[in-house]
Amino acid sequence: MHNFVFPAVTLPESASLLRQQVRDFLQKEKDAGTFTPRKNSWSDGDAEFSRKCGQAGYIGMVWPKKYGGQERTALDRYVMTEEMLAGGAPVGAHWVADRQSGNQILRHGSERARQLILPKIAAGECFFAIGMSEPDSGSDLAAVRTSAVKAEGGWKITGTKVWTSSAHRAHYLIALVRTAPKEENRHAGMTQFIVDLKSPGLKLSPILNIYGAHDWNEVVFDECFVPDDMVVGEVGGGWNMVTSELAFERSGPDRFLSTYQLLLACMEQLAEEPDARSVNEIGRFVAHLTTLRRMSTSVAGMLTKGEKPILEAALVKDIGTAFEREIPEIFRQLIPSEPLMDNESLDFDALLGMSTLKAPGFTIRGGTREILRGMIAKGLGLR
Repeated sequence: MHNFVFPAVTLPESASLLRQQVRDFLQKEKDAGTFTPRKNSWSDGDAEFSRKCGQAGYIGMVWPKKYGGQERTALDRYVMTEEMLAGGAPVGAHWVADRQSGNQILRHGSERARQLILPKIAAGECFFAIGMSEPDSGSDLAAVRTSAVKAEGGWKITGTKVWTSSAHRAHYLIALVRTAPKEENRHAGMTQFIVDLKSPGLKLSPILNIYGAHDWNEVVFDECFVPDDMVVGEVGGGWNMVTSELAFERSGPDRFLSTYQLLLACMEQLAEEPDARSVNEIGRFVAHLTTLRRMSTSVAGMLTKGEKPILEAALVKDIGTAFEREIPEIFRQLIPSEPLMDNESLDFDALLGMSTLKAPGFTIRGGTREILRGMIAKGLGLR
């Protein structure tokens, strides 16, 4: 049985100095009109803003300097991340590359892949997408059917990925595919590949969401060739890398700050004459936010030590996405509003409307709550 422990973490002095530097950076960019705070900043991207983040040293912060990094700690990166999200910065273009794909390449990629790709990510000039989900498989990654067969000098991939966020804006995709037939151990025989999205034999098709925006894609591989040096880790070892990768994806402040801008706006709306229920709900959300931040920084501390807090990250993600999903649901009942479907407007009605529309997806992306709760129950010895 797994013991869930979230040891307290004290942020170093360097993190406090960095926090102010990031705030000054964001204020300077806002004053210059570079961006206006976004509703859900880590899914809203701006390539030029990403380049500025790269120039400021805010991408690949924990990576070695020889690959364009800053050799800072995971806690330093945590502080930068929460300031970017709290400030509504449009960091979505480089988000996946910085959060997880670059880390996978650093730890498990070939030296050629590291030298070719990591400096470009750190410069804010190279973006990634994640190729995990497939048709008819839901959140069951072990049901992957996309396959790769060995060819001279590499592999040929055939199959389909869906719900691939921002693939149309990315340069590369890390795809989880089968390199061996299914066996009794469903987690065996899978491998991750770095795929250049301009490769022959690869087709992208948009999947429009309910309000007509192009956030997702279907990616079809038809004997798409990937060189041997673009294999991530050992052939057949993809499952272990995916589960480790998800610790980075599931535990950060992006898993509870998606509707932070809405929470602030609601507090401002209710500030003058809050009734008893409003005061209670605001207090509850602030208390939950404080607790989630404590849990999330603890996971960052464990990652700094080289640990693999997979179940702790799953718990943060489950509780965090429930928190950010609940904010629009509660405050739409407390504040008279006519919600709008307008992703560009900064008005409160649009902020509430778009947050309400997107909120159901928070508990799906990055692993559904049902899958996560199954993992947590198994860790607790309940199944």
